[in-house]
Amino acid sequence: MNTNNILLESGTGEVEILEFIINNKFYAINIIKVKEVINASNLTKLPESHPAIAGLTLYRDKIITLIDLRYVLEKQHKNEIESPIILCEFNKIEVAFSIDSIVGVHRIKWEQITKPDDISTNSLVIGNIVLSNKIILMLDFEKIVTDISPSTGISEDRIVDIDYKDRSNVKLVLADDSPLIRKLLNDTLIKAGFVNLKIFNDGKQALDYLLDLVSKKGIEFMEDVQVLITDIEMPQMDGHTLTRKIKEHVILRKLPVVLFSSLITSDLKHKGEAVGADAQLSKPEIAELVSCIDGFTNKTS
Repeated sequence: MNTNNILLESGTGEVEILEFIINNKFYAINIIKVKEVINASNLTKLPESHPAIAGLTLYRDKIITLIDLRYVLEKQHKNEIESPIILCEFNKIEVAFSIDSIVGVHRIKWEQITKPDDISTNSLVIGNIVLSNKIILMLDFEKIVTDISPSTGISEDRIVDIDYKDRSNVKLVLADDSPLIRKLLNDTLIKAGFVNLKIFNDGKQALDYLLDLVSKKGIEFMEDVQVLITDIEMPQMDGHTLTRKIKEHVILRKLPVVLFSSLITSDLKHKGEAVGADAQLSKPEIAELVSCIDGFTNKTS
């Protein structure tokens, strides 16, 4: 199954998800992360590796790490060798996940994806979807990979090459649904010298804040925010839709928007360009993010 031809245009407020099953439970992944669904072949076990790593597999002459999702979710290893594999690309890496079976692809609105409530919060679930009278859990695949190999994700260690300077005059708005990423962004940006941060956990909250600023201050709204940094995948409103709405607004359009996401790849950058993003950076590149903010704020200072 090749997913290249079923990706949506940007900023429509819709998302296509791939629904799959593990141990009779229903899960989903954003189809934009999926390069292909294939069958496992030539699996090579790794000695003394993380227990969630099933081994290495070959895909078009590339060696790909295969993660056993059943172990990640339920601490049970799969018994059968032959099973579907979801081949993904994000955070500038290619990685595969073994599953039990594929259900299908669905097109839904981002607003149909609800955030887990405080009681049912699970660090690996970023949203709940109700379809056909069943609950489908949207998984945080970036966190799954980062938990196994921390060097693949964003971390405070990536701030070490950034010279601290007083950036207290710069006011930033950030939108990201991941509590882990929000904390790391907050901590690392403060280490770089930023202190004025407004952080929201979805695009709708960020847009409402910006629209409220415009209603109060009009064209002077940029006294309160100089750059917006947003993730792409978020319940309620995704980053592409948020960017499009900002760039279509007669006043907000002059606000620089940086898409900071694990989904920024050479194959997908056109989606951010289509909605008018001023810059696009892959999530591990925290040093480049600070340089990018400096570039925008130095122009306006």
